[in-house]
Amino acid sequence: MSQFFQVHPENPQLRLIKQAVELIRGGAVVVYPTDSSYALGCHIGDKGAVDRIRRLRQLDDKHNFTLVCRDLSQLSTFAKVDTAAFRLLKTHTPGPYTFILNATREVPRMLLHPKRRTLGLRVPEHPIAQALLEELGEPLMSVSLILPGETLPMSDPYEMRQLLERQVDLIIDGGFGGVEASTVVSLLEDEPEVIRIGCGDPAPFSAG
Repeated sequence: MSQFFQVHPENPQLRLIKQAVELIRGGAVVVYPTDSSYALGCHIGDKGAVDRIRRLRQLDDKHNFTLVCRDLSQLSTFAKVDTAAFRLLKTHTPGPYTFILNATREVPRMLLHPKRRTLGLRVPEHPIAQALLEELGEPLMSVSLILPGETLPMSDPYEMRQLLERQVDLIIDGGFGGVEASTVVSLLEDEPEVIRIGCGDPAPFSAG
């Protein structure tokens, strides 16, 4: 049975954040809110937790996982960021965007695309997500909470509790979530490429 924390969406209770981070460090799979939608998260180096998320979401080994980072300096530890990419990231983070970048050696191999050393990175603008990242001191391995067969992320924490209480260790209820995932932008080439349109405005990254 999973635990269920009701956390204030604007002023997260530090006691609950600390408990959540202890669970994450101990190998838990958690559901938590971001500025786009709810997400599944776990410790960056925990293969068991990553495998559980793969099974829950029915993901193959080609799925790009996302590292959710506290800020741009943490992000640049795990991704290769040139000057042009840095300018774009500085303008659009924190925010509801996931950026595909080339990974550095700091990233565990199991999180990478098997043929390309790429991964998604994002800096969310949500007080609960930021409080978790601040307390954890490292990124969260994350994917949107979209169940197999569905196209939209789950948004109702009580429905999550009903459906997932035996599959995750903790659900952080920060109120109703968004029903769009983040907008995904590839920064692998000279020009940004919008891979998926979500709740972040794609216009700044579109040519012309």
